[in-house]
Amino acid sequence: QVQLVESGGGLVQPGGSLRLSCAASGMIFSIYAMGWYRQAPGKQRELVADITSGGSSKYADSVKGRFTISRDNAKNTVYLQMNSLKPEDTAVYYCNANRPLQSYWGQGTQVTVSS
Repeated sequence: QVQLVESGGGLVQPGGSLRLSCAASGMIFSIYAMGWYRQAPGKQRELVADITSGGSSKYADSVKGRFTISRDNAKNTVYLQMNSLKPEDTAVYYCNANRPLQSYWGQGTQVTVSS
């Protein structure tokens, strides 16, 4: 079955960096669009960034210029490089794989930005 396993979350000070990874298995990774979403307490889940199977990416306005999404199809892994982190980036970050009629989620990884 399809599994998405996120890693790389943690506690970081404002202005710091983290790199999230999402390792996929049980699927043909290269044909899926991959996305990172986040959900802060009391808020709806929101799209942070996504990348198509062809490598085109888009970002939420709140993270443009600070976050970078990338994928390595040889490793079945998608990454989210997060720089200049702010307290408002604190959330559980989820990996998503999607294509028409199919969508899969990871279990999430906590990112906390605090001094």
